[in-house]
Amino acid sequence: MRILQIVPSISLIYGGPSQMVLGLSSALARQGVEVTILTTDSNGDTGQEPLDVPLNTPIEQDGYKIIYFRCAPFRRYKFSVDLLKWLNIHAHTFNLAHIHALFSPVSSVAASICRRQKLAYILRPLGTLDPADLRKKRQLKQLYAAILERSNLAGAAAIHFTSLQEAKVSERFGVSTRDLVIPLGVIPPQSPLFKGGSEVRQQFGIPLDVPLVLFMSRIDPKKGLNLLLPALEALLAEGLNFHFVLAGTNPQDPNYEEKIKLQIKTSPLRSHTTITGFVTGELKSALLQAADLFVLPSYYENFGIAVAEAMAAQIPVVISDQVHICQEVRDSESGWVGATDVSDLTNLLRIALQNPSERQRRGLCAKEYALKNYSWNAIALQTIEAYNQILSHLDVK
Repeated sequence: MRILQIVPSISLIYGGPSQMVLGLSSALARQGVEVTILTTDSNGDTGQEPLDVPLNTPIEQDGYKIIYFRCAPFRRYKFSVDLLKWLNIHAHTFNLAHIHALFSPVSSVAASICRRQKLAYILRPLGTLDPADLRKKRQLKQLYAAILERSNLAGAAAIHFTSLQEAKVSERFGVSTRDLVIPLGVIPPQSPLFKGGSEVRQQFGIPLDVPLVLFMSRIDPKKGLNLLLPALEALLAEGLNFHFVLAGTNPQDPNYEEKIKLQIKTSPLRSHTTITGFVTGELKSALLQAADLFVLPSYYENFGIAVAEAMAAQIPVVISDQVHICQEVRDSESGWVGATDVSDLTNLLRIALQNPSERQRRGLCAKEYALKNYSWNAIALQTIEAYNQILSHLDVK
């Protein structure tokens, strides 16, 4: 089976949903699937240098091939003529294309090329069909959908959603689609995590004897920081003791990031907060090891890869009911779920902080659920089954 994975960019700047293509491709390769990723060298929209990678040539890594193409000067749109030319020439040599992102020109045109070349394709919307996301630049997106995406949705062999809730709420523009619900994966810790994380606490001057509340995600208005900061301030006023770690950045919207930092620096939270910026590698692992509670009160989140990573690290989570794996968190008792409301969030955080034994129990439940349901091996098997079903259906036709 020869599979194309097409994604506008895999730069860390664009977050976990794009990065997951690497994890999926590696897991598929371990199961014997021949995978080629097509992507661009885009590395942000506001002056960052492009990725330092060879262009237009396959690179072998982790069992699959990846080909980077030059991104057009208007990098916000992550467009690449060279990528589309390559696809037009080589599409007939593959069995199936898995296209990640809608309302992105390179993905939209890639889907059109696949139809013209009679290559079956799956679309993964990355949350762009959520009504909350569609409200942003609504008129432009309605026009874009009428010109391109409605036809792409209609012509897709399937639409890949990462949660049942994402599939339930997503707009289809009047098109009937075949839906696949396959979650994203996380890499389980390679060795047992010993709770406490004393080294990273010492590094940042965080007391060893207070609960560490971790936010590790993009600093973006949709993530609910306007709910979280007042909730934490209210708990401080009640006399609850904790330390808050804000781990993340937003190169796409640095003004909003600075606004949040200033809000913290001018509030009572300043002496109870550590702002780390973007974290990866050992520091990311160390923070996950040190955390007692993970919080993400997003206004909408088609999956919530950061939540799944926290669960795999044995951290109980406090999330909003707009994070679309909220039902899984409820059912597995992996944490607490509430509304996008300051008082509700304050109450859930209070309950979690005042009950260390319950945090521990829910953390164990979280890890058990994540390792069973969000491991890349399990997700690769689900994905291969979906690929085989689609290809079998085409053979019947």
